[in-house]
Amino acid sequence: MGKKIIKILGIILLLVVVLAFAIPYFFEDQIKAKILTSINEKVDAKVVFADADLSLFKNFPNASITINKLSIINKAPFEGDTLVSFEELNLKMSIKELFKGENEPINIDGISSKNGLINIIFNKDGLGNYDIALKDKGQETGKNKPLSLKIKEYAIENFTFKYYDEKSKIKMVLDSINHEGTGDFAKSNLDLVTKTTAKISLDMDKSNYLNNVLVSLDAILGIDLDKSNYTFKENKAKINALPLEFDGFIQLVDAGQDYDLKFKTPTSSFKNFLGLLPVQYATNLDNVKTSGDFTVVGFAKGLYSETSVPKFNIEIASNNASFQYPNLPKAVRNIIIDTRIINETGAMKDTYVNLNKLSFQIDQDVFNAKANIKNISENAMVNAVLKGTINLANVTKAYPIKLDKPLTGILKADVTTAFDMQSVEKSDYASIKNAGTIDLAGFNYTDENGKTMKISRALMAFNPSMVNLQQFNATTGKSDMAITGVLENFYGFIFKNQELKGNFNLNSVQFAVADFMTTDKKVETEKTPSEAMKIPAFLNCSLTAKANTVLYDNLTLKNVSGKIIIKDQKATLQNGKTDIFGGGITFNGDISTKEKTPKFHMDLGLKNVDIMQTFTQLEMMKKIAPIAGIINGKLNSTIKLSGNLDEKELTPDLKSLSGDLLGQLLSTTVNSSNSELLTALDNNLNFIDLSKLNLNDLKAAMTFKDGKVNIKPFDIKYQDIKATVGGTHGFDQIMNYNVKLDVPSKYLGKEINNLISKLSATDAKKFETIPVNAILRGSFSKPTVTTDVKQATTTLVNNLVKQQKEKLINQGTNSLNSIISNATKPKSDTTKTDVKKDVKTKANELLNGLFKKPKKAEPKPTTTTPQ
Repeated sequence: MGKKIIKILGIILLLVVVLAFAIPYFFEDQIKAKILTSINEKVDAKVVFADADLSLFKNFPNASITINKLSIINKAPFEGDTLVSFEELNLKMSIKELFKGENEPINIDGISSKNGLINIIFNKDGLGNYDIALKDKGQETGKNKPLSLKIKEYAIENFTFKYYDEKSKIKMVLDSINHEGTGDFAKSNLDLVTKTTAKISLDMDKSNYLNNVLVSLDAILGIDLDKSNYTFKENKAKINALPLEFDGFIQLVDAGQDYDLKFKTPTSSFKNFLGLLPVQYATNLDNVKTSGDFTVVGFAKGLYSETSVPKFNIEIASNNASFQYPNLPKAVRNIIIDTRIINETGAMKDTYVNLNKLSFQIDQDVFNAKANIKNISENAMVNAVLKGTINLANVTKAYPIKLDKPLTGILKADVTTAFDMQSVEKSDYASIKNAGTIDLAGFNYTDENGKTMKISRALMAFNPSMVNLQQFNATTGKSDMAITGVLENFYGFIFKNQELKGNFNLNSVQFAVADFMTTDKKVETEKTPSEAMKIPAFLNCSLTAKANTVLYDNLTLKNVSGKIIIKDQKATLQNGKTDIFGGGITFNGDISTKEKTPKFHMDLGLKNVDIMQTFTQLEMMKKIAPIAGIINGKLNSTIKLSGNLDEKELTPDLKSLSGDLLGQLLSTTVNSSNSELLTALDNNLNFIDLSKLNLNDLKAAMTFKDGKVNIKPFDIKYQDIKATVGGTHGFDQIMNYNVKLDVPSKYLGKEINNLISKLSATDAKKFETIPVNAILRGSFSKPTVTTDVKQATTTLVNNLVKQQKEKLINQGTNSLNSIISNATKPKSDTTKTDVKKDVKTKANELLNGLFKKPKKAEPKPTTTTPQ
């Protein structure tokens, strides 16, 4: 009997398990339909989700529905903007809710989500993208309620909330939001227990006020759903590590939200102030010795609506305080803070900030500041005073800032300023009042890559229209700089993100470009440069520079000067010049980093530069004319270049290079033995000694594009031999050249010269020179040279022999005519028959003599003259 019961129970348990797995499949389509119906009947937006899964095990004995990748996307006028998205949304409910009819609501007990986004936008007309609720169409709309919320708990994990008001230019981001709450929302009065952490950032009109400030709140909120009233009961809040407590309530009303809140620091220890600093700078506060107090007290009371804000008063105060971190030798003493943020009318424009005093002392150095800001929301008006001295070496001795190497230097400030933001925007200098100086001396700074900048003196003087950089002397690596100049819109750059306009003069004894290139610390041992910095978009200035020596890669440039104009991420070079390679180079052009791939244009003028140095030390010139590296002498040239730059080193990308070159050689000699090409050519043309080639005043033109150089045919002379050279080669050194030579026949051997000597002067002139062609293929290091010297010589010999035969035939014909003429004259002792016989005999003898070659070993045959 017991075994049967156990068997029956096993079967029942198996059925339950099978049903638990099967039920989700039966109800999945019904759940998806109810979710879509529930949302679409309430919103005027596009709703999509990837899938909806039902589980009976995740929150057993309750059922759990998981909606994956849910998005609500706006329609016009915010077409395409995502209002809400969830990577995962979980709904918890009783299992019995699954068996309700089509028009019966499903009651939701709990909600949780992961990796979500809420994106609130207000356009210029004040319209918000969140207003997507469908307007009430009458009773019919309310008949079906597919989902009903009776939540007892909820949680969100890793949420982001974005808010942007296009009209007021207020942008707020709450990132990494983690929030959970428990309470019975089925009741109209409940206590909601919540825990919240987030990071908050706030920007107003391009100015950043908060950047990833960590906030947290653990609170019990008394909620009256009938009155829409939310009351703070027990709560603990923190801004970074600054503790706060709240008292009061927030009530939703038709016009907005009604606030009646008070807040304060629960303690008055000065550690509260250190806790307000970002965590990465404040470090551990447990063992910090402090004296004095620091308090934050405030209230907010009134209506927040489209036209008003609550009246508020926030007081931040400290008096005669000090702190000293353990293991640090210096203390910060006599700290006084007196700041108030106040709004007494409820109008946002009437908010003002009074920094009545900020003062502190390290050793004997005292620094003071005060400022007030009015009319924040419309046209902020600023008055500020900075005065005091800071020994920067004491900063790291008094506060645990993490630097690879400590700062040094003395900063002295004595500055007063008064301005409003509209005057800054319009560059209305008459309404800006600045005066005073900031002086920095002996400042040493080492960056994360180990590069050190030593500023011996930096002195800035402030006046209404500009900031005058009266002196800036610095060294870094092998470089020294002395800079003076003016900044024309310093406040526009600082407060309004406007272009930084200015004009500067730079003088340097030695300037090493490598000192200003960034290096990736991870691969520093491999000497691999990281991505070069792009030209900043905010710069709109000019720099007139002079340097005795500039070190760039393996080059040493002397007496460098020129003007650089920087605007719109482009640097334009004007009237640049330098002494290098024993001569001089002038340059004009530009470099632009606005596009993803940097580009450049450059016009170069080379005058009396050493040819070998130019075409062996400059990689670009080596590719354009590799053969020039074996020529000793000077060069005058104009070169036009354009192409892309390497993104990391900002050096020319040779594959993209295009342009043209026109050059003239001066006082040249050729080292043919140093060139595989010229050696091969020399071996194929035994009548030329290329080491004696004279290229003086030779002019040549070439163009280059897509990695290929085209040489326009040009003439050179070797003694009395003329040669015409033309063709192409690639930057890969593969060449295709033709050399056409007009070679005097005297260089082609004794046999040819003997044949020519037998010609008349008129005929010999026809054979003074013969054309010889040389074809150059392969590469400059492994050339193949072919010539038609043998063929040309053979052709010449054949032509000379032909000419000689024609000459002899003409001579024979003339002699024959003479004989015939003499033989036909009448004589007294001959008969006609004898005459005919004598003519025939003489003609045969003459022809035999012309065309029969005598043998070298045999004597010439004697000829009998007829009587």
